[in-house]
Amino acid sequence: MVVASFLVKDLHLPWQWGARHFMAHLVDGDLASNNHGWQWAAGTGTDAAPYFRVFNPTTQQQRYDPDGDYVARWAPDPVEPMLDHKAEREEALRRLDSIRS
Repeated sequence: MVVASFLVKDLHLPWQWGARHFMAHLVDGDLASNNHGWQWAAGTGTDAAPYFRVFNPTTQQQRYDPDGDYVARWAPDPVEPMLDHKAEREEALRRLDSIRS
């Protein structure tokens, strides 16, 4: 969910790109579950009520990987923020609000 939120809400990429990538690489991928999850994360699916939910990757890491073990395993080189999450969150919400209006 954090990856989905980052790709569609911070980078403003189409949810279909992430869904397609994950389906190609998931060992236990299920088309319906995968696509619905990506639509949910993008705030565009049949259950889009939490469209305003935008996960903060830094907060998620602090909460669920406080020692950095997961990140060290999968991203051994230091990773610097590539964008201003607050600004991209506001932009994502602005875009979603414009669609709802």
